[in-house]
Amino acid sequence: MSQALKIAISGKGGVGKTTVAAMFSHLLMKKGHRVLAIDADQDANLGMALGFGREELSEIRTIADDRDLIKKKTGGDPGVSGSWFSLNPKVDDIPEDYVVSKDGIRLLQMGGASKGGAGCACPQSTLLKTLLNYLVTEEDDAIIIDFEAGLEHLGRSTAKNVDALMLVIEPGSRSLETAKSVIRLAKDIGIEQFYLIQNKWMEGLSSTDVSFFADERVTLLGSIPFDPVFVSADREGTAVYSALDDRLIAIFEQMLDRLLEEMSRTREYV
Repeated sequence: MSQALKIAISGKGGVGKTTVAAMFSHLLMKKGHRVLAIDADQDANLGMALGFGREELSEIRTIADDRDLIKKKTGGDPGVSGSWFSLNPKVDDIPEDYVVSKDGIRLLQMGGASKGGAGCACPQSTLLKTLLNYLVTEEDDAIIIDFEAGLEHLGRSTAKNVDALMLVIEPGSRSLETAKSVIRLAKDIGIEQFYLIQNKWMEGLSSTDVSFFADERVTLLGSIPFDPVFVSADREGTAVYSALDDRLIAIFEQMLDRLLEEMSRTREYV
C-alpha cells in the first residue's frame, strides 16, 4: 500500500497549473490511487481538463455558491460585510455531496463569487479553508488541489495542511517573482519544502537556476516543452491526458515519479 498524498499546485495565472493538476490526477489514478481533484480556483477549469463536458460541469453544485450551506456552517451571510461568523465551522459532512466522478477520478469544485460586487467573501473563505484543512486521506488516497492564481489562497492559509506545494512557472521574470512570493507566504504558515515545474519551455532555453530562490528548499522536478497540443486541448475542451502523445505523457510521469521519491525521502526525516 502506498502512502496518502495531499498535493497543492500554485503559481501565476496562465502558467499551466490546471494542466499539471489534471495530468497528475490521471497518472496517480493509473498508479492505483483513489484520486480527489479539487478545483479551488474561482475561475474553474480543472473539470474540463479532466474530461468533464460543459453540460456536466454546469450542473455541478459548488460549495461557495451554496449560500444556505455557508450560512448554516458559519452563521454568516455570504456577501454581507460585517456579519458575524464561525471561524471553525463543522465540515466533516460536506465533501461527498459535491463530488462528481468520471473515468475513476473524483472532482470537487469549490467555486467562488458568481457575480461582481458580491461583497465580503469572509464566511465562504473560512468554510473553504476549513474544508481543505479537514480533508484527510487514507492509504492510497491522493488529493490534488488546483489553487487560484496568485497568492490569495496563502493569505487565507488554505494551503496549510498539504504534503507538497508545487509551483508552476513559465519563462519570464513575473512568473518567477510570483513563485518567490508564494514561497515567502507559504513559509509563514509552516510549509518548508517546495517543488518547481517549468512549463512552456522552448528548445535552447536554459533551465531556471534554483539559486534564484536563495535559501529556500526548492526541488526542480522537470520541464514541460512548449507544444500547440496543450492549446488545442484547451480550445476543444478535451481531457489533457487523452490529447498528449507518449513522449509528453512520459515527461509528466518522470516529474511525478521524482516528486513521489522526494516526498518519500522527506518523510523519512520527519
